Amino acid sequence: MAFDFPDHFLFADSHEYASPEGDLVKIGISAFAVDQLGDIVFVDLPDIGTSLERGSAFGSVESVKAVEDMFAPISGEVVGINEAVLDNPEGLQNDPHGEGWLLKIRPSALSELKELMDTESYKTKVAMK
Repeated sequence: MAFDFPDHFLFADSHEYASPEGDLVKIGISAFAVDQLGDIVFVDLPDIGTSLERGSAFGSVESVKAVEDMFAPISGEVVGINEAVLDNPEGLQNDPHGEGWLLKIRPSALSELKELMDTESYKTKVAMK
């Protein structure tokens, strides 16, 4: 299956994306990860004000197949969460790169973005799966 990933997204090996928006970064999980999970039934996210360290678990997503942790692609403070996804996890499933975003964070080290994969590198990674 071919996936359409926005060109400006950056990706972690664990399939989370980071989308810089001004001085904030929107965080979510890729369409590939959503496809692998199957039907999503529950999403757990941190509270606003939580400090995230790059690579640390920040929440989980539960599908009919499994429960998977999600990992912060960069460090920063959570300044927004997508309440709509908490109320209706299908939103994550239907539009993971748009309405299905998970967090907005104020990054503590923008340089960490340079350590993530660009869209072309990520497409290559998931094409080998």
